[in-house]
Amino acid sequence: MTSNEAPLRIGLIGAGGNMKLRHIPGFQETGEVELVSVCNRSEASGRAIADEYGIPRVEPDAATLLAADDIDAVCIGTWPYKHRDLTIAALEAGKHVLCEARMAMNATEAREMLAASEAHPDLVAQLVPAPFDFKSWRTVRRLLEDGSIGDVRDVHVTVLGGASLNLDAPLHWRDRTDLSGMNVMAYGIYTEIVGRWFGPTRSVLAHGETFVRERTNAETGERTAIEVPDSLGVFAELERGGRVTYRVSTVLHAAPPEANGISVYGSAGTLHWRLGDTMTFAPLGEEP
Repeated sequence: MTSNEAPLRIGLIGAGGNMKLRHIPGFQETGEVELVSVCNRSEASGRAIADEYGIPRVEPDAATLLAADDIDAVCIGTWPYKHRDLTIAALEAGKHVLCEARMAMNATEAREMLAASEAHPDLVAQLVPAPFDFKSWRTVRRLLEDGSIGDVRDVHVTVLGGASLNLDAPLHWRDRTDLSGMNVMAYGIYTEIVGRWFGPTRSVLAHGETFVRERTNAETGERTAIEVPDSLGVFAELERGGRVTYRVSTVLHAAPPEANGISVYGSAGTLHWRLGDTMTFAPLGEEP
């Protein structure tokens, strides 16, 4: 930003963990934006965020924030059940939008958000991208495009752990279909990475299972049924050719964390990418 450019003025809608951990500090580090206003689930929690990060104004609700003339863009950090309505309302109010993933409750809502964005081509509407492969995805694409990997035969996506094994842990919003919709564990993040590397998926066959079937709702004290799977297997076909097998689970004890990542098996070479954005490559006939 040059000295005569005005900063982008941002309003925050929903200020949960990821907003506090990443977005607010990231915005403030750029020196090119101004955090003007915030609204949260309550004015009290919004005030706490404003005081902590030096945001000058707290709004009672999203509608008031969106009506403000001194806001150019909004960052939406609510749970997914509000993403569609807030995104569409923000675009209709003339605001640029950065919306936290998960995009929406289901594909229908996602398409409605896309249509609203296309109806406002003068505005930027963006989702927070999957961050795990920021350093490496261009290298992966180069290895695919220059023939180093060859024809893609099999892609194995492994995301296994035991985050759901503590049966005393309270109900999380990700366990609730009324708040999270059709989003299942970290599956969506990895499909985004697969899409970034390989392009569109042609077909999908999936099976999910819910092993931890209820938890206590901390707000009500009641035991609440869980419908979101905590174990998922997906078999997919890429449009470019090749198959993708996803294994995603949060109920596996002693699952080796070093196995988590994406392995690409091609006719000319093999690539292993691991969490932490590291990878190894082995041309056919050689070791990694």
